[in-house]
Amino acid sequence: MQNETLKVLLTRRSVRKYRPEQIDRETLSAILEAGTYAPSGMGKQPGVIVAVQNPEDRRAVMELNKQARGGSGDPYYGAPTIVLVLADSGITGTFVEDGSCVLDNMMVAAQSLGVSSCWIHGEHLMFELPEGKALLKKWGLSESLRGVGSLALGYADGQPPEPKPRKEGYIKIV
Repeated sequence: MQNETLKVLLTRRSVRKYRPEQIDRETLSAILEAGTYAPSGMGKQPGVIVAVQNPEDRRAVMELNKQARGGSGDPYYGAPTIVLVLADSGITGTFVEDGSCVLDNMMVAAQSLGVSSCWIHGEHLMFELPEGKALLKKWGLSESLRGVGSLALGYADGQPPEPKPRKEGYIKIV
């Protein structure tokens, strides 16, 4: 069985090298809106999406991720847009799962629009740091928000990787 949705789901890959050109506003808006339609526990929508395109803020987020995770280089692989997903842990006990659904919806939407993505981790550490709290304050957001994850978004520099073979026993129907 094949349809456009399944094609998008089966062809999306994490991209780790991006061209510098920025995603246009209309395409970015469509990707972000798709995130707002993700399922959430009891429909409470605890997520907050922050699209970072300003070079100064992008650099601050990149440095914060490196600091929190102890890494080096650009953890966002040079993607011109970083999309952060944060959530209010006081709204529902499923805020991590809810935020994860937001990220997944946006990755699928991006793929359908010709934009590449890679899920980046570390936001749960980043926004616990004083520098992370300062960024939230700068952006007019509550310092109580918790980091769930982020996406590197942009146009792939080269071909996306080939999919790895699916493991034996991945599916069992009983």
